[in-house]
Amino acid sequence: MARRRSYGFLIRASIILAALHVWTGWQLLPDLHAGVSGWVLGAGLLATSSVLIPAGFWLRFSTWHSRWSDRVTLAGYLCMGAFSSLWVLTLLRSILLLLFHPSGVWVQDSALTVILLSAWFTLVGYVNAHRLPGVVHVTVPIKGLPEAFEGFSIVQITDLHVGPTLRRRFVERVVARVNALAPDLVAITGDMVDGSVSSLSSHTEPLGWLKAPEGVYCVTGNHEYYSGALDWVTEWSRLGLRVLLNQHVVLERQGAKLVVAGITDYSAAQFIPAHASDPVKALGEAGQLLAPRVLLAHQPRSAGAAAEAGFDLQISGHTHGGQFWPWNHFVRFQQPFTSGLHKWKRMWVYTSRGTGYWGPPKRFLSPAEITLLHLVADN
Repeated sequence: MARRRSYGFLIRASIILAALHVWTGWQLLPDLHAGVSGWVLGAGLLATSSVLIPAGFWLRFSTWHSRWSDRVTLAGYLCMGAFSSLWVLTLLRSILLLLFHPSGVWVQDSALTVILLSAWFTLVGYVNAHRLPGVVHVTVPIKGLPEAFEGFSIVQITDLHVGPTLRRRFVERVVARVNALAPDLVAITGDMVDGSVSSLSSHTEPLGWLKAPEGVYCVTGNHEYYSGALDWVTEWSRLGLRVLLNQHVVLERQGAKLVVAGITDYSAAQFIPAHASDPVKALGEAGQLLAPRVLLAHQPRSAGAAAEAGFDLQISGHTHGGQFWPWNHFVRFQQPFTSGLHKWKRMWVYTSRGTGYWGPPKRFLSPAEITLLHLVADN
């Protein structure tokens, strides 16, 4: 039934996508005055894009795979990134044409500018997406933090999306950079994969090399539930990662305590009812302790329930910071925070822009990150 609904969605999305390609061509091609050859080239590229984008998604949902599947998916994702910029810029140009009614050279030059800018955004975004993420340093003041935990360091990685376009070599480089930071604890906040254990375990294996004296902890994201969450929980445990499914651990130093908890993804109950996200359950009996409480939660919108449960800090991902312009301006309609450190009532929420990328290998005005958080006392 779920697979049938997915196919129905893909059919509708493919029709809408084809219509958007036709509209974009209709807006740009006549104004380029490029002759028959220009029409053929432009129409051909748009037609190819309108086929490759849904083809990549069809292959992701199908049970048929070959050595060409990942290449077709990559081509589709590249087209998705390029067409996204092309469509947005074409829409902005069309609005300007309606408002100001220019003519002549400006109309032709603006059409060419849209195409060149789209290509530039895509090229720069591709390069940015494949760079090793930089380290973002964040200091979080925590009320009542014991002296024994002053300066406690947590490295967060999130939203790697290991899959058809992001593979083992990138994971190895991320793990090496994380280990070089020598954190007290490593937090993995979900969406690490886009695919099954059988197809990706060799690429996620380096996650087992992560090291931290207080442990490496992870929680599920929504994409784990698209990819077989129970199998991934088993695989992560095999690699030596501690999976927190509405659970917690209590860290101790010199008699002082720090609670670290993790919840399942905000949407987990839609896939596995027993995995319903529950910050209160995650805190459990540790709620009786007079100790600071840190929560790993994939989506920022878990913050309301987390604050009510009494956490001091929530560490999240999911948003990718919008990943590339202009979508960074729209994340806030679905999540309370897009990126960075913010306050929700008395609780801090840190939202990472993500360590990898989803879909189009493209990051523009929203760089990937490895986050190094330092806890300090807020006196």
